[in-house]
Amino acid sequence: MDGTDSTAGADVRAGGLGLKGPRGWAFRGVTVDAEPGSLVAIEGPSGSGRTCLLLALTGRMKPTEGMAAVGGFELPRHMAALRCVSALANVAGVTDPEPALTVGEHLRERSLLQRRFGDSLRELLHPRARRAHEARLRVDAALAAAGLDLDNLPKGSRTAVRDLERPDELRLSVALALIGRPRLLGVDDVDMKLSDAERAEVWDLLRSLTRAGTTVLAVCRTAPGDCVSVSTLRGDGAGEETTGIGTDDGTGSGAGDDESGAGDDDGGDPQDGPEDAKEESDALTEARRA
Repeated sequence: MDGTDSTAGADVRAGGLGLKGPRGWAFRGVTVDAEPGSLVAIEGPSGSGRTCLLLALTGRMKPTEGMAAVGGFELPRHMAALRCVSALANVAGVTDPEPALTVGEHLRERSLLQRRFGDSLRELLHPRARRAHEARLRVDAALAAAGLDLDNLPKGSRTAVRDLERPDELRLSVALALIGRPRLLGVDDVDMKLSDAERAEVWDLLRSLTRAGTTVLAVCRTAPGDCVSVSTLRGDGAGEETTGIGTDDGTGSGAGDDESGAGDDDGGDPQDGPEDAKEESDALTEARRA
């Protein structure tokens, strides 16, 4: 650790950042400059490398080129340290909740994991009753910050994840991530399968987290105007030169490029996302092995 304040949000700095997998560039030429407590929107169509960039900036994927420093941790040198102060929510194939388990079971499991593996040695030495009380307070604080009211769920904390509406499922994922009190929170697909009103509520939620000091990275198709916006599409004039995951030559025209049908995606149909996300998830697995 570098001695930075563990309670403050993480600044995000990157220049010329790129990540290349077995099938070509996931993203390339990305530049970010965001202060602690910023809301950073990673903007672009599904399959354009958004999730790869999110995972790279949270220390989960190793960049191929360029420079980045997040929360004072240089990448890729200090990826493990960055993972200790960052958390992910709503990332398909990474943070998926078990549909058959209840909301309460997920919260208890995450709380136990945090107490066992995430807390400091000093906290582990606290009496058991005190640790249990602190764990309850931490869960309550995470639920409040995520805006998830258990009393409004069909069966309260006994509601199975499969019975949750999409906005509540997203809020649960955020709450689970917040139990670890991260300085940096990465949230994938914040606008998928949501109505306009629900999207507005989610963005308000993310803004509230930044006001509390947490830096938030949010993957979306279209970013609100008050965000630090980072595009994963090349040729947008912003300096980011990111190509689809499936390309081999960096032109964005490869046969495996998810964005060959991007014109259909731009219509905003919330049902278009899952297939693209699945292809991107497969590419992420290959990139991790590279």
